Amino acid sequence: MIAGLSKAITLYLAPVLSLTAILLSLFAFLAPVVMLNDRVSLLTVSPSTVLTQTNGPSVDGASVFLGALGSCSRSDNAALINCTAPSLSPVYDLSVLPSNAPQLTLTAPPSSSPAFIAVSLAFSIVFFITFTMISLRHKMGAKLGAVFEKPAIQRFSAWIGFFGFFIGLTAFLILRMLMGKSVDDFNNGIVSLGSGGPQLVASSGNGFTMIWVAYAFYAVPVIASMAKINVTQTKA
Repeated sequence: MIAGLSKAITLYLAPVLSLTAILLSLFAFLAPVVMLNDRVSLLTVSPSTVLTQTNGPSVDGASVFLGALGSCSRSDNAALINCTAPSLSPVYDLSVLPSNAPQLTLTAPPSSSPAFIAVSLAFSIVFFITFTMISLRHKMGAKLGAVFEKPAIQRFSAWIGFFGFFIGLTAFLILRMLMGKSVDDFNNGIVSLGSGGPQLVASSGNGFTMIWVAYAFYAVPVIASMAKINVTQTKA
């Protein structure tokens, strides 16, 4: 039973988890400027009285959604969303925020972070393709199956998956630290203005939740692939 379950995880579940991880990472990377404009972001500035009033009423106002490739904004909840052009060196459009908002704290990440994420996504896609074909090589015919039976191909797949995992997770962790500091600095700036401050609050976006789920899924096929190398390389 254990052997059958292990085989099912390696052959079928791991490729599905790998594909799911790629899609979640891609959505979080492209949002909000390319897709999911007001639904997924890495940092969100939304109208709220939580920083300026105790138990204040709900308010309507400007919202800004920041991501790795740019930003989207709207002047109020009913307004159309305007987005910047996607770029590896994004410049955030904060023009909808009031003039007394601490806009300087909302700085775009360095271009190296989106670039490394793009590289990791490319590695992840290559890993998904090679890992899936290696897992299903017994169904591809003798000639094609023999190609993916080669240890060199399997080592290449495992290492490309590992580097994709390591580079991507590191880049997103750096982004999370940068965005977290921006959230703290922005909210502290609002609090320092007292009751006369703008009715806004910054918060970390749900894009990071998608990322942590994605890399938890991604770890399964990477571990399976690396474990196979460890077993084959330590045979007597």
